Amino acid sequence: MSQDGNLPSHVAIVMDGNGRWAEQRKRPRTMGHQAGLKALRATVEHCARAGVRTLTVFAFSSENWNRPEREVSLLMDLFMRALDKEVQGLHENGICVRFVGERGAFQPELRQSMERAEKLTQENTMMTFNVAANYGGRWDIVEATRSLAQSVRRGELDPEDIDEAMFTSAISASGCADPDLFIRTGGEMRISNFLLWQSAYAEFYFTPVLWPDFDAQELGKALEAYRSRERRFGRTSQQIRSPRRA
Repeated sequence: MSQDGNLPSHVAIVMDGNGRWAEQRKRPRTMGHQAGLKALRATVEHCARAGVRTLTVFAFSSENWNRPEREVSLLMDLFMRALDKEVQGLHENGICVRFVGERGAFQPELRQSMERAEKLTQENTMMTFNVAANYGGRWDIVEATRSLAQSVRRGELDPEDIDEAMFTSAISASGCADPDLFIRTGGEMRISNFLLWQSAYAEFYFTPVLWPDFDAQELGKALEAYRSRERRFGRTSQQIRSPRRA
């Protein structure tokens, strides 16, 4: 895929369908997660080559702790091993890695690996790769609200000065533009508490393809669907097509 003037700058993905992919093959659900990791590696590569500036993926939601204990344990182990294995390659390819979410629930070893990955890649500019782990959109909004409220209580901020830009600067992954394209695989048509504030004007693309089968061709279909959309941001089609002359 080549760079395109109508390419989304920021792509967000809910990577759904790993467990069902494995069940269809009568394999353990963890095999689906391993296959999903391969799909993620390929997607990062394809997005970077296409010219996407930011990729944000939903790796582990705050609700995923409710899954069977063994599955959660194996997921954490896979996450740890994948992080240790992949970060050097990401760094060598100019990818800046950031983790979004509440880290306190993770084991110290995993938190340390996350911090090392961020520190190693923080100066890279090819693409920003946000990994949402133990993340929830409502948590994100509540945390931002709490942070601003504390600033008000300390007398550092006047409530009248709080606007959308300031609120955006207080949420996770601040510094990144809002998602242009929001992709969900696996056939479900919901956003599942992912990037609630940030996705106000995102274009949504839902596909029945299970995440382990999401490849360059499927990504290309999503990007092509995005190119066909008319993003009006409250304006009319006529305003978009015939902008006012200065």
